[in-house]
Amino acid sequence: MQNVLIANCVLDVGDDNIALKSGHSVPGRSAACEDITVVDCTFLHGHGMSIGSETVGGVRNLAVTNCTFIGTVSGLRIKSYRGRGGLVENITYSDIKMTDVRIPINITSYYPKIPKEDTAQPVTAETPIYRDIRIANLTATSPQSAGFIVGLPECVISNVVLENIHITAPAGLTVRNAKEIRLKNVKVEVGKGEPFLLENASVEGQNPGK
Repeated sequence: MQNVLIANCVLDVGDDNIALKSGHSVPGRSAACEDITVVDCTFLHGHGMSIGSETVGGVRNLAVTNCTFIGTVSGLRIKSYRGRGGLVENITYSDIKMTDVRIPINITSYYPKIPKEDTAQPVTAETPIYRDIRIANLTATSPQSAGFIVGLPECVISNVVLENIHITAPAGLTVRNAKEIRLKNVKVEVGKGEPFLLENASVEGQNPGK
């Protein structure tokens, strides 16, 4: 998949509303999925704007702009797992509005679920690598949690910018196994506990505990 535009669509599907799946590398290309734009779309019943769960061939240069999510399970989702992972980079989300989305930000190197504990394993050619991700101008309400940015202990998620973000949710944003996470005008309002739940994470830009 290369040079794709998805515009002015209403997506009501029950699973991933849009899924960029990169199960195999493509000879002569740096990424099997690259240069993709999603603009002016409405996401209804489903699992959101997804990358994965297979990213072996790589995904790069995705821009999601001016989209609305209503009642989806996830909002912005990147998912993979050891043995079926690859490089995901240069991903931009901007001007996003979410209402009643269970997990507005759901970026994880685990699938189908995040374990409570894990130990580092050897890095291979199919270890998930996520880097250079930007989320800007996002407002969201959630009945569950602000979301997750969770990498692997042996391969952390790196260089993620969150700018002009306002999320209201019962529980905060979990950031684990991540570095170079930069917050600029980010507000997470929670019903209980801390707005940011950090573990092996380097977060810059504001005091994440406030």
